[in-house]
Parts: sequence; C-alpha cells; structure tokens
Amino acid sequence: MIELTGWEPLAILVDWAAIEGELGVPLPADYKELYEVFGGGVFSDSLYFLGRHEGPAFDFLAQWRVDLSVDQDSKLGDVSAVEPYAIYAPGGKGLVEWGSTEWADEYFWLIDAERPGEYPVLARSNDVGAWHRYDMSTSEFLYRVLSATPEFWLSQDFREVDQ
Repeated sequence: MIELTGWEPLAILVDWAAIEGELGVPLPADYKELYEVFGGGVFSDSLYFLGRHEGPAFDFLAQWRVDLSVDQDSKLGDVSAVEPYAIYAPGGKGLVEWGSTEWADEYFWLIDAERPGEYPVLARSNDVGAWHRYDMSTSEFLYRVLSATPEFWLSQDFREVDQ
C-alpha cells in the first residue's frame, strides 16, 4: 500500500487493547498496521478508510456503535440494514464496517467471536445490494480496489467510468 500511494508512514499510536476490549475480539493485524501508517481518511478521492481519531466521519468504532444500536432497535423489528447478516455484537457473529466509497460501496469484516483471527471482507454496493465475500486481508482488498482490479468494482457507476 505504501508503494501504491507513495505515502510517508504517520506512525500513529493507538490503544488497540481498549478498542479490542470493547469489541470483545482482536482486530485484523494488517488493518491496525494500515491505520498506524495512514490514519483514517480518503484514498484516491473516493475510498473512505475508517480509523479511530479523525472525527465521527472516519471513526470506525463510533460507526460500529451507531450501526449496532440501530440494528438492535426493537422498534425496527427483526430487520437489519445488513441482511442477511447482523451487525456484530460482542461475543457473537456479524459485520463491522471499515470502509466505503463515494459510489455507495460498503466494506465490512465478518467477525465471529468464536473464530478470532478470521476476517473475511464482505462488500456490497447499495444500489445492487448483493454481498460479495473476499477471503483475503484488508490490505490486499484495498490494494486490489485501489489498483482498479475489475472484479472489485462493485458499483455500476465505477465500472462505467473506469473501463
């Protein structure tokens, strides 16, 4: 990722133990490394990478708390915004969002507290709604999206503009 972006590492210090304590599972090691190097923000003016300390717009933990609250709101019934999945709740299995694009693509980890260390990436485009599973690291997935690998173009708008 550093070679692709030409970025100088930021060496951000994060209390991962506190974050992982709240979640009840460790986060992917490569995600933590990516965040420490880049911080949260926007890659290539279109891919939003959620971090921790850049304010509410890029704070993945704040986003997870809101998503979980909405997902568990009994007034909404059994409907989840991430059907057929649910938002991850500590000790369970579900999704945690870590990125998105300006074309409404969303990127999540599927986290299972009983299988720590396995973090498949699930992605979908809001306009299409189908889920795509990628059994690879966060950094590999980001690299493929940013290097314009066609099978990672979820949004129709992106495919039409960049083909």
